[in-house]
Amino acid sequence: MSTINKPVARGAPDNPVGRFEAMELDDSFDDGWDLSENDPDFPENRLRTRFYRDHSRSILTYNNSPDIAPGVMLNPYRGCEHGCVYCFARPSHEYLGLSAGLDFESKIFVKHDAPELLRKALNAKKYIPQPISISGNTDPFQPVERRLEITRRCLQVMAEFRNPVGIITKNHLVTRDIDILKELADFGGIAVNISVTTLNAELTKTMEPRTSRPSTRLKAIEKLSSAGIPVNVLMGPIIPGLTDHEIPALLKSAADAGARSAGYTMLRLSYGLRELFQGWLDTHYPDKKSRVLGRIRDIRGGKLNDTRWGFRQKGEGPYAEHIANVFAVHKKKYHLNHKFKLNCKAFRKRPENGQLHLF
Repeated sequence: MSTINKPVARGAPDNPVGRFEAMELDDSFDDGWDLSENDPDFPENRLRTRFYRDHSRSILTYNNSPDIAPGVMLNPYRGCEHGCVYCFARPSHEYLGLSAGLDFESKIFVKHDAPELLRKALNAKKYIPQPISISGNTDPFQPVERRLEITRRCLQVMAEFRNPVGIITKNHLVTRDIDILKELADFGGIAVNISVTTLNAELTKTMEPRTSRPSTRLKAIEKLSSAGIPVNVLMGPIIPGLTDHEIPALLKSAADAGARSAGYTMLRLSYGLRELFQGWLDTHYPDKKSRVLGRIRDIRGGKLNDTRWGFRQKGEGPYAEHIANVFAVHKKKYHLNHKFKLNCKAFRKRPENGQLHLF
């Protein structure tokens, strides 16, 4: 594992070598400069996010996982600057020869051609109208979206074709696109999932450093709901021993803000995430490490991870059942049981050049 001083506003505690790499270089050394943490040249302050063009020639990914409903996903970005330490997408960066650690949140691959590729896919003869999820892997409203507007342009294509779409995000930036979301809502073609993992701003600061703070996400729910856009609050993931006690208060806050439904997933520590997450606990919550890891093992059959279909998302055992019951009781109490059904019947083909035919 290469050692690196943890940078400001980053989630991962280090940058481990990817599991597909044949060589490992220990590049840690003392250069004799003896810099202060307040010095602008301190290594901690040198890490900057870099963006790379992703040359993918297709944009839709078809999912047939038994754990979630079959569907189609669109990911405008690979890697995510939000830096959520637990993110299940982190190991995917290892397929690019990069680390699931700091590389994942500081080396972002951008699909600049996503809107054009989406238009082409929706116009294909073989395409069957169905809900498309933006995004199934990394957040489509991460910070760089404010400048690039790739997700916004994809949503414009969705509205033009009247293809239903679901959004998952932790960023208040989603409210920027209310104008397009309202177009989609007019034909029952939108559901927005706002992920709120905790109401504790200090915990968010270390666990999800570049996301919108909890109060700001609740404001996003309120703003979207007031515009007539259906919102689901997603407590994803629940971290046993750290955030599970917040379920009642979090669901009440979401309901008060206007959320109409709620769901959750349990923390999954696949591959290199186990080491990253334990390192994060050592850095920020050493006094809670034993309890948290113990609770995770309680719901994972004595292990830190369980890859079996049907058990990955919610866990099993008495403690997992306890969390499920608490969530169900408060979901019912706060009337968060709305069933979203996206409308595919309004779909229409559009010419690729944007010019409609007269006849």
